[in-house]
Amino acid sequence: MRRLRAWLGAAAAVGLTAAATTALTAPSASGATARLSDRWYAAAPYLMPLDNDPPDAAALMDATGLKSFQLAFVLAPDGGGCTPTWGGKNPVSSDTAVASVIDTVRAKGGDVSVSIGGYGGTKLGQACADPAATAAAYQQVITKYDLHAIDFDLEEPEYEDAAAVHNEIGAAKILQQNNPDLYVSVTTAGTADGTGWFDKQMLLEAKSQGFTPDNFSIMPFDGGFDGGAASQIDALTDFHQILQSTFGWDEATAWAHEGFSGMNGRSDTGEYFTQDDFRTVLDFATGHHMDRFTFWSLNRDRQCSPPDNGGRTSGTCSSVPQDSWDFATFSVTFAGATPPSTTPTDPTPPAGTECKPAWDPATACTGGSEVSYDGHNWKAKWWTQNETPGASQWGPWEDEGAC
Repeated sequence: MRRLRAWLGAAAAVGLTAAATTALTAPSASGATARLSDRWYAAAPYLMPLDNDPPDAAALMDATGLKSFQLAFVLAPDGGGCTPTWGGKNPVSSDTAVASVIDTVRAKGGDVSVSIGGYGGTKLGQACADPAATAAAYQQVITKYDLHAIDFDLEEPEYEDAAAVHNEIGAAKILQQNNPDLYVSVTTAGTADGTGWFDKQMLLEAKSQGFTPDNFSIMPFDGGFDGGAASQIDALTDFHQILQSTFGWDEATAWAHEGFSGMNGRSDTGEYFTQDDFRTVLDFATGHHMDRFTFWSLNRDRQCSPPDNGGRTSGTCSSVPQDSWDFATFSVTFAGATPPSTTPTDPTPPAGTECKPAWDPATACTGGSEVSYDGHNWKAKWWTQNETPGASQWGPWEDEGAC
């Protein structure tokens, strides 16, 4: 349910050939699209447009006033190769489904960023030979969708691979240079001390290459954050000091390059982040002039049935009592807009959906297979057999909600 982090590098890779540079800066075939202010890209919550019961983007915009979405995730192909896909399965080059979502958002005056990486699958930084090849793969995504913003979501295990980090940071720098108006965020793990050893190495890699994104965002959830907003604010404060010491920035500069990426409701490790927690962190972020406030995810920004989801974490609902899109309104506020006083309920709630075929412990399931068990639908993350859905939060099954 979380995303994945990585690292990058290599100043030498910036010296692309003329042909490669031309390919990296080719205009979109669909023509130019209107660019939003950076604040909207900084406020864009994550949305999986092809998985986890995606909500209707147009209805969500009408309900909340939200104008921006962080679409997740672009990965390397599951079968190998250095070409971009959605979730490892759907090639960007032939995509029409995500393009249709983007067209819908833009037709209503909004825009999207695309997130690369995430918590699962093979990342392009791992699959591509060097920073230039990695950048060329990502440029295909920018050109295909005429993007004005991109997010490098660098998590384990990719960020434990120095070569992958080298490729990702190097690619980010190349994209930044060849797309001058591109808003670039780098999202990585949060810990109770701000961030961990591998993340600090990623920051040092960025420093060595002279690469500065619009922000470095941490994800203060999934371990050590049972204190809710208070523990998250402690982590953001510690990370602020890490940014200062790493880059030699003064306080204001460090805050201006720091971001928050939360998880609404119940986290993978059983922490709970309520609307009050989000409101407290939002006040902290705006009060310190932080650059980004986002969360994982809009697919989860609705109430489960029952509201606590039986003590489970779901990809399609929050496991806390809420009205639909409660958490999205905090993003709208961070962007400087005013949400409507009331928000309509989700027109397509996840609860009550048809159950998939019953799980059979004797049947082998490949990644992407869907089954039902104990009143919930489940999707296999990888090949599995005789592993009970929900038995382990780190197991092969992703909870898709009640059925």
